Amino acid sequence: MPKQQKAIRSSGWKTDFLIGFPDGLLLLFFTTFLLHGMPVSVQQFYTVNTCIWLAGSILVMISAFQANRGDQQHDESTLSPEERQKLVRLNISEPIIENIAAEMQKDAIQWEETLASQQVQEKHFNLAAAIRSGLLTGFSFLLGGILPFLPYLRNEHFTAAANTSVLYVFIAMTVFSFIKSKMTNQSTVPIILRNLAYGAAVWLGAYIILLVFR
Repeated sequence: MPKQQKAIRSSGWKTDFLIGFPDGLLLLFFTTFLLHGMPVSVQQFYTVNTCIWLAGSILVMISAFQANRGDQQHDESTLSPEERQKLVRLNISEPIIENIAAEMQKDAIQWEETLASQQVQEKHFNLAAAIRSGLLTGFSFLLGGILPFLPYLRNEHFTAAANTSVLYVFIAMTVFSFIKSKMTNQSTVPIILRNLAYGAAVWLGAYIILLVFR
């Protein structure tokens, strides 16, 4: 029977939400703000951003599924016999091989300590759980992405819609940061400030590109 692979997961739907929601929020914030000032038609604006919104959700679903699959490489905390034989065939001396094995063991211990400090669990791969995680991550991405996109869907005067979108995003990032702090038992203020800084960086990047290409 093949060895079950481990995957790094923390708290189920909470992890999926914490990954998918900000990705969707910031990506659509960037693309909508960037395109609203470009010489594109209203229909082109809606088509491009809708495609990005849907394609992004599919990509994060695939990424989440792959993350839940894990891999055999990270299940090994010691030097396997096959790996040892490869090193022997390369004429590497036994003391060096033992040193490599010791370093691998040390790295494995540090990795376990890191996972424990971040309240992350390692679980064996489960197909149903992987599919569920992918779908929840994709849904969270769609939920985050609709917030900056929604003002443009409601108002075809894109300058006014862009201002509303910025407001939506910074409110959403503040609320998300507060929720994240409660879910992860971290200090609220640093998370809020850090995520607001991410939002500001995305806005500034899109604004600078607009200035360059106008």
